[in-house]
Order: sequence, then C-alpha cells, then structure tokens
Amino acid sequence: MRAALLALFLLFSQSFTVFGQQVADEKDEKLNKILLYGGIGYGTTMLALSQAWYKEQGLEKFKFFNDNDEWLQVDKVGHTYSTYNLSRINYELLKKTKLSDRKAVFWSSAVSSLLLLPVEILDGFSPDFGFSYGDIIANTAGSGLFLGQQLLWNEQRIKLKWSFHQTSLAPLRPNLLGDGLAEELLKDYNGQTYWLSVDVHAFAKESKFPKWLNLAFGYGGQDMVRARDSQNLAAGFNNFRQYYFGIDFDLSYIQTDKKWLKVLLFIGDMIRLPAPAIELSQGKFKGHLLYY
Repeated sequence: MRAALLALFLLFSQSFTVFGQQVADEKDEKLNKILLYGGIGYGTTMLALSQAWYKEQGLEKFKFFNDNDEWLQVDKVGHTYSTYNLSRINYELLKKTKLSDRKAVFWSSAVSSLLLLPVEILDGFSPDFGFSYGDIIANTAGSGLFLGQQLLWNEQRIKLKWSFHQTSLAPLRPNLLGDGLAEELLKDYNGQTYWLSVDVHAFAKESKFPKWLNLAFGYGGQDMVRARDSQNLAAGFNNFRQYYFGIDFDLSYIQTDKKWLKVLLFIGDMIRLPAPAIELSQGKFKGHLLYY
C-alpha cells in the first residue's frame, strides 16, 4: 500500500507537469526545472510517508519478506501498472529536454523503477514488513514493458490500465481493506482490475478498425479478506481469480490544443473506462454490460 500511494501521488503530480513544462525557452532550462520540481515533490512525499508509516513503529534490522503468494498477485500487477505509467509520464517530460529520444526512453524507464526503491528499502527495515524481491521484479516488469515497446515500435501499442469498484468486503475488514472510498481505492484489491489494452489499429494501420477502440484483457481477484489463501479459508472465504475480455477506449487519439484537456486525457488513458466485458471465474462465464 505504501508503494501504491507513492506511485499514485507521482502519477497524478507528474501528469500535470507533463504539459506544464512547454513554456521554457531552452531545453536545458526544462531539464533543470524537471529535476528541481520533481526532486522537491518526491522528497516531500517520501518525508510524509516516513512520518505516516514508520515513525511510530520504528525501524529494526533489515530483512527480506516473501509476499509473492499474497492477494492472488493482484498487488504485484499493481506495482507493474505503477512503474509502467510512471515511465510514460517521465518520457513525456524528458523528451522535451536536451536528451536524445533514446536516452529519454532509457532514463524514464530506469527512474520509474528507482522512484519506488526507497519504499521497498524502508519496508526492509520495518518490523511489520520486509524487503520484497517480488515487488522489485514487478516494478522492473512495468518499466520494461514501456521500454520494450518504445524500442520496438516507438509507441505504446499495449497499455496497462486500471479500474475500480467498491465491494461489500471492505466493511468486513476496514483496517486492512480500507475505510471509505479514498482508502479502498488503494487497499481493497477485490475491487481493483488491471487491464492490458491493445491498440488494434496500431497493429493493423491499413485496416478500418476504429482508432479509438481497443481490445482489453483484465485480471483481478475476489473474496480476499486476508492476504493468503489459507487465511481466507480459515475465515470462511474461498478466494478466486477473475479474467476479463472486453473493449476499451483509447483517449490518446483525441486531438486538442487545450492544455487542461490534454492533462485530463493523459490521466484518463491510464484508466479503463466503464465498458462491456466478459468475465471468466470459477469455471463460469459472466457478461457485464458496463464493468469497471
């Protein structure tokens, strides 16, 4: 959750910075501003996180923690989603500087993974958690997905997106799954779905397939009131995986000269908007007219 909150803050704060750096006269000045404002924002966030989560419980000897079998790996997909979209944001910032496009691609990917590394290290010293190599792998996978597509196609044809709906499980364990919408967005993995949104037109540019219409493949989990399978069974819940297939809307094809609208579209393109989908779970298919 700590890494998720940091990533969420960075996603939105840096998204607004993407189109706010266009008024500088020199590319060197743009890079300096990005480093300055980004450093201030990141440092402030890390200070707030350290005060909120680590001050009371303190720190102890560094240790490793294997949480790969928790939450049906939905949390790990969340890490991948975060670094992927951080890479997209950082690339939009860096490509407006003096850096070459290739360097901007590599730096945006590397920095996105490094931004979350201090949180993982702090977890390693926390008495309640530990350093999770699974989180590091998931973080690297996200930035790697961005890097690979830029090097291969010079564009993002397969985007990672997120959707959320409130569930009836959060009130059962508000301390773990969140108390109210703001906390549940981060804590309740039952309501989170992560999507691979495929730009069909980009793969078949000569076809008449609509540019704005993507095919989406989703993944989520349900009946998770605790982290591990055995804990859920002991609590009377049989958690299970959910797979989805549906359509998605590609907002990047919408053209506008308004900066505020560009920001909203850029952020919106990280979210899978409500749309029809087919769910496969527990060996059964279920249709959703509007799933989010």
